[in-house]
Amino acid sequence: MNESGQHKVMVVTGTRAEFGLLRPVMHAIHAHPALELYVVAAGSHLVQPAVTFREVKAEFAIADSIPMQTAGKVGRLHDVESLGKGIARFGRSYDMNSPDMVVVLGDRIEAFAAASAASVGGIPLAHIHGGDRAEGVADEAMRHAITKLAHVHFPATNSSAKRIVKMGEEASQVFVVGSPAIDGLDAINPLGDGAFADLGSPEVVVLMHPIGRSDEEEAEAMRTVLESVSDRRVLVLHPNLDPGRRGIMEAIESAPIDVQVREGLPRDVFVGLLKRVGASGGSLVGNSSAGLIEAAAIGCPSVDIGDRQAGRERCDGWTAHADESADSIRDALVRVTDPEAARAEHPYGDGHSGELIAENIARVLGHVSQTELLRKRCVY
Repeated sequence: MNESGQHKVMVVTGTRAEFGLLRPVMHAIHAHPALELYVVAAGSHLVQPAVTFREVKAEFAIADSIPMQTAGKVGRLHDVESLGKGIARFGRSYDMNSPDMVVVLGDRIEAFAAASAASVGGIPLAHIHGGDRAEGVADEAMRHAITKLAHVHFPATNSSAKRIVKMGEEASQVFVVGSPAIDGLDAINPLGDGAFADLGSPEVVVLMHPIGRSDEEEAEAMRTVLESVSDRRVLVLHPNLDPGRRGIMEAIESAPIDVQVREGLPRDVFVGLLKRVGASGGSLVGNSSAGLIEAAAIGCPSVDIGDRQAGRERCDGWTAHADESADSIRDALVRVTDPEAARAEHPYGDGHSGELIAENIARVLGHVSQTELLRKRCVY
């Protein structure tokens, strides 16, 4: 607690995509009279040229930065080294800043490092988007491990909340808040003609992340995706820094078709792009959770490829699944862009997640002693 009697809440962000989800949470914490926001930028934000770190710094004061990954060193064993560095460095940051609570989102190694250090260091931990299923990658285990380390849980859906309780967590500390990915979407306008033209006026946006396979396997999967959309105007966004990225990048750089390529887009531009693409009859194609959550919420059809999002809740009609064959992807594109397709409602909340998270953090810190909060037990 600071000198003004506010509880110090440290929010950890490790990637551009996850920062986009955490922004409304950070703003809500900053605006809450009982809370003081501390932002820590870690991991992928700091890999040179560190473009996304500058995006975080432009919007929020940075309490600390935690370097983890090393540019050019990609692979699961390199992630082990990065994780170890992160845990040690987060421990020093907690000692320096004395947060009353640490907040992480999702399942990446940045969140796992922050969660591990908080748990061992005796700092209350809040976890956003716990309980989700994403069966196709190793991150599934890290997400559930973070749940067992956390003391307060902010799942996005009722189904995720039920899984958390089944894992033995206290139901009284599980708050269904929706996904912060939905917050603020209504306020973002579709891209204007000029900005849309600068990106190639795409009919398809491709966003494929690696799932931990060899570079050769990831490259082959990406080549198939590009083949399946070769008859359309395509914008390809760079994948994240997970193992297998090199293979996807090689496939993009050697693409036999003419595609627009961007390293990444700020969230407002990305959402505005999807709104324009969806309104124009286009779609998002790949294996990002954005296809299941944000795209469906704003009316942009998406094709979910492969197993990376297997088990995650989705909006039938707005999202069509495909395996990693060109024929399956083409068939899914036809189905999901059919104007007569029945569109289901999405299960990820009403766009007020950030406010609900801040409100419940303040309530927990104001009414539950740290000793009681840190006392973890399996309730069954």
